[in-house]
Amino acid sequence: MKYVLRRLMHSPLFTATTILTLAIGIGANTAIFSVVQGVLLKPLPYPNPHELISVQHAAPGVNAPEMPSAPSNYFVYRDENKVFQDIALWTNDSFSITGVAEPQQIDGMDVTDGLLPILGVQPVLGRLFTAKDDSPGSPLTAMISYGYWQRNYGGDRSVIGRTITADSRAYEIIGVLPQGFQVGDRSPQMIVTLQFNRAETRLGNFSYQSIARLKPGATITEARTDIARMIPILFTRFAPPGPNGNIKMFEDARLAPNLKPLKDYVIGDIGNILWVLMGTIGIVLLIACANVANLLLVRAEGRQQELAIRTALGASQGRLAADLLLESVTLGILGGAIGLALAYAALQGLVAMAPRNLPRLAEIGIDTTVLLFALGVSVLSGVLFGLIPIFKYAGSRIAGSMRQGGRGLSQSRERHRARSVLVIAQVALALVLLIGAGLMIRTFEAMRTVQPGFSNPEQVQAVSISIPSAQVKDPEAVFQMQRAILEKIQQIPGVISAAFGSTIPMDGNQSFDPIWPEDRPFEAGKLPPMRRYKFTSPGMFATIGNPLLAGRDYTWEEIQNRVPVTIVSENLAKEYWGSARAALGKRIRETPVSPWREIVGVSTDVRDGGVDQPAPLAIFWPMMTRDFQGNKVNVRRGITYAVRTTRAGSQSLVNEIRQAVWSVNPNVPLERVRTLEQLYTRSMARTSFALVMLALAGGMALLLGVIGIYGVISYSVSQRTREIGIRMALGAEHPALLRMFVGHGLKLVAIGLVVGLAGAFALTRGMKTLLYGVNAADPLTYIGVSLGLAAAAALASYIPSRRAAAVDPVEALRAE
Repeated sequence: MKYVLRRLMHSPLFTATTILTLAIGIGANTAIFSVVQGVLLKPLPYPNPHELISVQHAAPGVNAPEMPSAPSNYFVYRDENKVFQDIALWTNDSFSITGVAEPQQIDGMDVTDGLLPILGVQPVLGRLFTAKDDSPGSPLTAMISYGYWQRNYGGDRSVIGRTITADSRAYEIIGVLPQGFQVGDRSPQMIVTLQFNRAETRLGNFSYQSIARLKPGATITEARTDIARMIPILFTRFAPPGPNGNIKMFEDARLAPNLKPLKDYVIGDIGNILWVLMGTIGIVLLIACANVANLLLVRAEGRQQELAIRTALGASQGRLAADLLLESVTLGILGGAIGLALAYAALQGLVAMAPRNLPRLAEIGIDTTVLLFALGVSVLSGVLFGLIPIFKYAGSRIAGSMRQGGRGLSQSRERHRARSVLVIAQVALALVLLIGAGLMIRTFEAMRTVQPGFSNPEQVQAVSISIPSAQVKDPEAVFQMQRAILEKIQQIPGVISAAFGSTIPMDGNQSFDPIWPEDRPFEAGKLPPMRRYKFTSPGMFATIGNPLLAGRDYTWEEIQNRVPVTIVSENLAKEYWGSARAALGKRIRETPVSPWREIVGVSTDVRDGGVDQPAPLAIFWPMMTRDFQGNKVNVRRGITYAVRTTRAGSQSLVNEIRQAVWSVNPNVPLERVRTLEQLYTRSMARTSFALVMLALAGGMALLLGVIGIYGVISYSVSQRTREIGIRMALGAEHPALLRMFVGHGLKLVAIGLVVGLAGAFALTRGMKTLLYGVNAADPLTYIGVSLGLAAAAALASYIPSRRAAAVDPVEALRAE
């Protein structure tokens, strides 16, 4: 080992180049593996996580492949199941905390009493919820997060028993959650109980997430069978909603179980991206190993005399092979050590950016498994690139090298064959990565050209508020307060327009229910397809830049007087009536017994699920309506203000909006402060993440591939100096020599491109789920990337070829 290290120190340029090349490849692989390990491979941080499942449903009868759970399902499944230890419901929430210096808005969660025991959570202070806490009419209790306890109570253990005012209601703090507690991918700062009243529960209201723990030995297949058995029981235990509800509507929906391991629910579809990235970064490492193998081949050729002398002095073939292998493995480990540092820095940057589309971010880091992976890759890389010079030079050829003085073989084609094969492999692998990156660039460009249903999103500031019923009970008073706040916001300097609604595009808040068109009768008792519900004030379409294609917007007088009018999206209008204009004057209602509501406008479609998802068929109800879904006066208490201004995104604007809100109600905090541009960018975060990673991998592959071609041609020139001198002495022209060496480089590139195109055509099939608006076999991408790589390779071949054409034949022959 001492001999190996001394020899590496005597070749500092070779050693530094090799270690840096390996560090890049190993570091990139370690960083991506750390993400894969933290997100996909590491078990969830709960006891026996394999027993935890997410309980969802499907309703093919109403075209709903995924539906959450409902309170009625929860009661039946908890009472009648044969495979669960327990089952629980939860839903995301947020709370307005008052009684402090300034009102706060914190993330929270509403749960049934069994959720925390199912997850195996133990409080660091106090106790968990009991069935009594979750009973209707019981005193309100809450648990707070460890972080909230530290920030707001200084870690005071006497916090248990104190009262916290949330949404104008007093909750007794009964416990502190453990540090790092999460449900799914949410980190709530406060948890309260749902307190369902079983006597008042009806069928429907599928708006809650559900988690169950299987009994030991039970399988998810058995759970599906058991839930399928229990679904008909729902219709005998609970009545349908509304005074004229119909059980047949729910039966026709064909409710079915849609269960998955809780881990799959948390991860979502991010696994496809991560495995593709793992494969692409692995290709970068292969290219790096090919480059290093080329360097070692050159180094081994320079050491032929040394190896021959050692053989003559009695060194065995195995001893020479072990010596060469030890050197390559040492280089691999040194490169891995630096690569590990690079991976750590990259992961710190990734966590700091906190991409919203990446779940389990807190689980990503350098742990024992990642360290073992880095060590394994380092040793394997050292063996991989070290075996090539061993097979080539540590055998019987050493004796021949001794006899020939290390001269004749250096000029033979066979001596260049291994390096040429490695360059071909580098070009092929680089082409695969560059085509993948090119497809993602084309996808990103296709998404950027999609009309999302709004314009100039960077000028739209969005802020949300919620007015709880405990604070303002009368729905009409809530609406008047919301409108008063809007008028204050409209007076802020620089505001062009403002409006409010239950949601803004791409904010993730979704509500789906059926509608009944007057002239499209459905079979009695049959449930129509689900449609997207939104509630909006006058001016919202103009504020977000969503033009009305036909008709008009609401007026404040219509909303104030609760006139039965509505606005629908273009795709809904076309589905029912053929065109936007034909929908005007038609009437729809939200239940079979509700008042008819006239369509007065048709809006442009909005891609609420992201630019890569089709726009949902949507209905825009007025912010205040009468006799809506059984409510005499229907008003949304949680709303979002959209403010169009050139000051969007500035802290000064947010401060002025906050003062406008507090001037009307000082107990209402702002929540979810963001711009429409941020939501739009977030909708492409999955594609952007894949694009950046593939582009980096492709860039590294291109750089390493070009370096490999340059190295081969440059070395070929240096080894063929005598031949070049003879050729020139016999009359060879400079252009002919230039063409000879450039042609050699392009020949290698051409072979590599053919192999790479075949590989890319096969491997990019796995990218189909990541692409939008472009085919995995897009000819423009394949041709453009191939030409670009060929041009880069031609340049890499041309530069050393010029040196060959500039050789002085007299000096070359004299040197020989």
